[in-house]
Amino acid sequence: MKVCGVELKGNDAILCIMALENGLYDIPKTRVQKVSLLDVGDAEAVQKFQFTVAKFMEDYTVDKVIIKGRALKGKFAGGPVGFKMEAAIQLIEDLPVEILAGSFIKKTLAKNQVTIDFRDTGLKQFQEQAFNTAFGYLASS
Repeated sequence: MKVCGVELKGNDAILCIMALENGLYDIPKTRVQKVSLLDVGDAEAVQKFQFTVAKFMEDYTVDKVIIKGRALKGKFAGGPVGFKMEAAIQLIEDLPVEILAGSFIKKTLAKNQVTIDFRDTGLKQFQEQAFNTAFGYLASS
């Protein structure tokens, strides 16, 4: 199964693709590591963001998108832009999307120790939460 972990931060959807086959994890190189929504008030910009994400998932034959959930209210609540991007991703046709709570990801990572150093993955530092999201989902499946 090939999944894409997504962390929504500011105006960016940070992406990390990970596959699990025969007990082995694979992190393929991708042409982009994040997709930005430049003008949240413009419907065309939101559609372009959605199209770009959909094309990325299609090009890398992603089976499922896993978005790191954010609080709806309180000190660590997600911003309105993040929820708009989340909705745009969820509404992509024929693409299953699941939202995982940060606490679930944290528990799964603690239970299934990541045996590789993140620096050895070849990913950029800002992709670490997207990586943890994808790994947390695959490790719990």
